[in-house]
Amino acid sequence: MPLHRICVFCGSNTGSRPAYRSATEQLGSLLGARAIDLVYGGGNIGLMGVLADSVLAHGGHVIGVIPDFMLAKEIAHNGLTELRIVSSMHERKAIMSDLSDGFIALPGGFGTFEEFCEVVTWSQLGLQSKPCGVLNVERYYAPLLELFDSAGREGFLREGNRHLVLDDEDPVRLLEKMAEFKAVPVEKWIGREER
Repeated sequence: MPLHRICVFCGSNTGSRPAYRSATEQLGSLLGARAIDLVYGGGNIGLMGVLADSVLAHGGHVIGVIPDFMLAKEIAHNGLTELRIVSSMHERKAIMSDLSDGFIALPGGFGTFEEFCEVVTWSQLGLQSKPCGVLNVERYYAPLLELFDSAGREGFLREGNRHLVLDDEDPVRLLEKMAEFKAVPVEKWIGREER
């Protein structure tokens, strides 16, 4: 699957380890060098700002999508290729999804988890068939991936749906996995016999 634009969800903080910033800069440089546009939340703080700056520094295009209430907090990145201002978080996520060929989660907090899990859920429901991956920097996402595995073992996720979440510790390999991703249609995500 060709990846022309990737939506990245990530923290509005840089986190406690230098590796988070380093991996974010590396991903940004890869996107810029490969002419893959970045779609993200439009902020100039934390890993969000680091990522946007890295893509731009390597000749890439960056589309930010930010709700108007966040503009009042003066956190919008003013140096982007394009900044779209929307009226709500729901509109933000819908536009980011429409613009993107795939999704990556870098380290982040509740917002990052929620945004990423929502797009994976859309895949599970058959609303989209775009690759969803986590960049597992310093094993940051190991507990979440184990939770997904546990949900499968306990009968809450079908095996095919668990494979909707790609992961790697290396951004080059993660992008390769995403480019090779082929959605496998699941007729029903829950059957009558399972109720």
